Amino acid sequence: MTTASWPLIGAARGGICAAACALVFVLAGPAAAAPAPADAPAIGAASAAPAEAVPPADAPPPPPSLSTPAQPTLVPPPANAGDVDEVVLPEKLAAIAGGRAQWDDIVRTLKDAFGKLRNFLDGAGVKIVGRPVVLFLETDDTGFRYDALLPVEAAPAAGAVPPPEGIRFGMTPSGKALRFVHKGPYDEIDSTYEAITAYLDAKAITVRDMFIEEYATDLTSGDDAGLEVYIYVQPVEAGAPPPAAPPGSAPPPASAPPPATPEKPGTDAPKTPEAGAPQ
Repeated sequence: MTTASWPLIGAARGGICAAACALVFVLAGPAAAAPAPADAPAIGAASAAPAEAVPPADAPPPPPSLSTPAQPTLVPPPANAGDVDEVVLPEKLAAIAGGRAQWDDIVRTLKDAFGKLRNFLDGAGVKIVGRPVVLFLETDDTGFRYDALLPVEAAPAAGAVPPPEGIRFGMTPSGKALRFVHKGPYDEIDSTYEAITAYLDAKAITVRDMFIEEYATDLTSGDDAGLEVYIYVQPVEAGAPPPAAPPGSAPPPASAPPPATPEKPGTDAPKTPEAGAPQ
């Protein structure tokens, strides 16, 4: 599979919104500003202090600053919002709640999943030690299959009340990854994925049929302009076997649609979302 046929990014995320991108990830600098006036500034007395340096008129604006997450993220936060970082994800124990939902209900679905996990962990006395993470395992025209994860310090002690139905323990994805940043409303994250796809295509990078979102700030609503999301994709080396799914990941439900044949690289056909079971 090449990035041109990556079934998890593109049109399937298009169901989230039709708004323009609020992404701080910049693939190209802004257009040059108007040139500075030709008149030179007046020259002061020789004994006068030199004037402060003024940034060039065509200098690109600095990327928006990022907040400090309330809990540790999988890897340290990026220095700048516009960076594309090469990182190595550590394997961490996590409580997991999975399911399948419609794109129109994505924010409510994820909030409910994290709330369910928090209620169980708080009642069981299990300490949460990381930010919320979602694995998007499979997508199609209308919906997606996901795992919502909360990193924890340890699983409940032996003899403790077992997790309720739908909650299990497993490990977060690990290994090399590229991290992108979305800063702005979740309703506008589709354009972020379009930018990621363009970046991967330009670099000829092949990635796993899974993408990871980590919420550096709380996911409260679709229109929260202060939201910060770290998006991870994991490259696959040419000729290397596909990496295994994270331990604890749920198998596809019996009702999941069968995988479709990816379109051939180099065709001009639009990218259509396809079901892609985790590797």
